[in-house]
Amino acid sequence: MSCLNETFVLENGVAIPKIGLGTWQVPNGETTYHAVSFALKNGYRHIDTAYAYHNEESVGKAVRDSGIDRRDIFVTSKLPAEIKSYDKALKTFDETMENLGLEQLDLYLIHAPWPWSEKGADYTKENIEVWKAMEKIYESGRCRAIGVSNFSGSDLKAVMENAKIKPMVNQIRYFIGHTQEDVTAFCRDNGILVEAYSPLATGKILENAEIQKIADKYGKTLPQICIRYCLQKGVLPLPKSTHEAFILQNADVDFEISSEDMQYLDQLKETEK
Repeated sequence: MSCLNETFVLENGVAIPKIGLGTWQVPNGETTYHAVSFALKNGYRHIDTAYAYHNEESVGKAVRDSGIDRRDIFVTSKLPAEIKSYDKALKTFDETMENLGLEQLDLYLIHAPWPWSEKGADYTKENIEVWKAMEKIYESGRCRAIGVSNFSGSDLKAVMENAKIKPMVNQIRYFIGHTQEDVTAFCRDNGILVEAYSPLATGKILENAEIQKIADKYGKTLPQICIRYCLQKGVLPLPKSTHEAFILQNADVDFEISSEDMQYLDQLKETEK
């Protein structure tokens, strides 16, 4: 599982493991604690959580209990999408750190450019204000890297035009058939790493016969093809699972999809069933 030992390097020089364990929709308590503990025991070194997932406590406890040097584990969390002021952003970061029980975070993201109940609304002014809080957090040394999630190219541009430090990461919904070409191209052109949440389309892609054909050709599972596809696109996948077998399989992606098969996968549409 050499992919677990490989890293992308953010624009500020921080190395980030190429595959992360996602924890969205995983309940706080034993379920999260066991999934994170098992992943860490089996080579994962990158865990993704968020204040809004309500499981930061269990993620932090699993990290602290792992026996692994804290410097060797990359932990991401996110500022809730509803927090759109400087002071509240700083206060909520403090709450996240208390929840995690860690002295330093590796990556902190603005969860979305708008509150979830107002998806698509214009919060440009507020995002610029919140980004100043993100910069303060970064400059304090309490977080090694900062970025955003669910931001479009125009959202990113507005922040960058008013920033001392540009976002280092944009975490977006990304999977075969849904690669958000405009925003991924913008990120690539500006040195921003794209992370893929829901690289399996929250399970909706698992019955796709066209991708299954490619999986059969390589003797791999369909999820392994989806995860490998992200990696070959230079995108960091965050597959989520609480099942031990799937946690192991999702990281066993040390193979190469041919350029011809990548082109085939590139042209697939409506892969969610």
